Amino acid sequence: MSSAAGRHDILASWIMKKRGASMLTLVSAMYCIAVVHGFSTPQRSLRIPHAHGSASRSIGFGAVPSKDRSGRLYFSKSSNLVKDVVDTYVDYASRLWNETSTDARREIAQDKAKSAIRTVQHLVRGEEYVNLGIGDEAQEAGAKMLEACDLMLHAMGKDNSTNTIQSPLHQVALAEATTIGQGQAYAKSLSEGATSTSLSAKKKPQRSILFGAIMGAIVAGWVFSGNYIFTGLFTLMTILGQLEYYRMVMNTGVYPARRISIVGACAMFVTALLFPNLHQVVLPTFACYSCIWFLTMRRTVSTIPEIATTFMGMFYLGYIPSFWVRIRTFGGELEPTSIAPLVAPMLNWFGQTAEKLPSFIPKSIHLPITTGSIFIFWSWLCIAFSDVGAYFVGRKFGRTKLGQISPAAGATSPNKTVEGVIGGCVVSGALGMLGAWVMKWPRWYLTGAVHGVMLAMLGLIGDLTASMLKRDAGLKDFGDLLPEHGGIMDRVDSFIFSAPYSWIVIQYVIPFLKAGAKTKLPV
Repeated sequence: MSSAAGRHDILASWIMKKRGASMLTLVSAMYCIAVVHGFSTPQRSLRIPHAHGSASRSIGFGAVPSKDRSGRLYFSKSSNLVKDVVDTYVDYASRLWNETSTDARREIAQDKAKSAIRTVQHLVRGEEYVNLGIGDEAQEAGAKMLEACDLMLHAMGKDNSTNTIQSPLHQVALAEATTIGQGQAYAKSLSEGATSTSLSAKKKPQRSILFGAIMGAIVAGWVFSGNYIFTGLFTLMTILGQLEYYRMVMNTGVYPARRISIVGACAMFVTALLFPNLHQVVLPTFACYSCIWFLTMRRTVSTIPEIATTFMGMFYLGYIPSFWVRIRTFGGELEPTSIAPLVAPMLNWFGQTAEKLPSFIPKSIHLPITTGSIFIFWSWLCIAFSDVGAYFVGRKFGRTKLGQISPAAGATSPNKTVEGVIGGCVVSGALGMLGAWVMKWPRWYLTGAVHGVMLAMLGLIGDLTASMLKRDAGLKDFGDLLPEHGGIMDRVDSFIFSAPYSWIVIQYVIPFLKAGAKTKLPV
């Protein structure tokens, strides 16, 4: 028996044993089969600016693998999908890293200082509503201050000519700093009003059904790709999310310890996979280390916002979402789900294509289908479609603004409506019931509905929290990795706060309900 045939038999038998995978496994499988059989998707391109300069590079999404005469799958020279994905990641991470570097921080601070000095000049030269004193002494002091401001600006201009980092945040920092001094509250209120009006006036771009379908298939394949691949890709996404977050924080004039936070967040994902019993220790350990760094490595006393944003980065983008990794490893030996007889023929057919896969794929997959992976799939499906349901229901029937119930939430996201929130909960609850039936939860019609509504509400909280951070920083999006979709954080903000809750459900609530059902307790 050849090695390819051996891999085929092993994978086919394994799939048949694990045929209780959820229904979306079929979606991912069908997409992969379509790629294997040469059904290419329409060409789409993504313009990614380089870390330096204005040049950009086009990334093709329509490239597919090819097959040789024997039917073995390989990537042809004309198909650079893998290379394009890697290059895009490296370029975007490099650009974020440069824009959060020490040089970029120094230049942003210098721009703000220049704006503050110009504001002082404007006040001294004769702002009609500011009384700087009358008499020769006041005029002499004002002249000396203007002379000092001119000398300072001249010296800073010379020093600025040696800078080489060009960050897009400088213009925003400069605009923000001009509100310092005279008329600050009034100018800020006008700026916020104009921003909110312009944002509400802009129409949401038309959502791409094809893009959403492709991304859904990719995410489904990622969820069922195995513990190692799932954790590895999650960690890579966390690095980008952390850099987007700290770039946003720097936009407010706060400079946290980004290196410690990024390393700590990555350590939380790895520990959640390999040493789950030590998972809770990683956050306080790196928090202690960051305080030691602030005390020993900074030349000046660190501020409360710098320390707080460092902790927030590790907690918000490290500790909380790392619970998805713990969920992913739950239940290596799973029982068949309710749809196992229906999907068995399709999974068997998919297993027969295993011999066409590259040999490294079966070796890199560890526990592809677990109870946790099926749980993650249905939970993420509920969260994603709750946003879709809220959008369309709110657009069609939305009358009551969310701000009428919660002024802060309404100011954070003015377009959200109560009807939209209810519509999102209904859609998520329906999908939750379907998932609970598939996973054979006790009283699935009740537990699934509650689970779906909880996920919708936690997703809304995550979305509003991210919007609150962006609004305070004066940004529309966290990044520009995906055209018309923003950065990594703009896509995953709804999935963050639901991770700890989901871990409690799969670790404690569902086992308790199943134990009660077996003993016929009133659960």
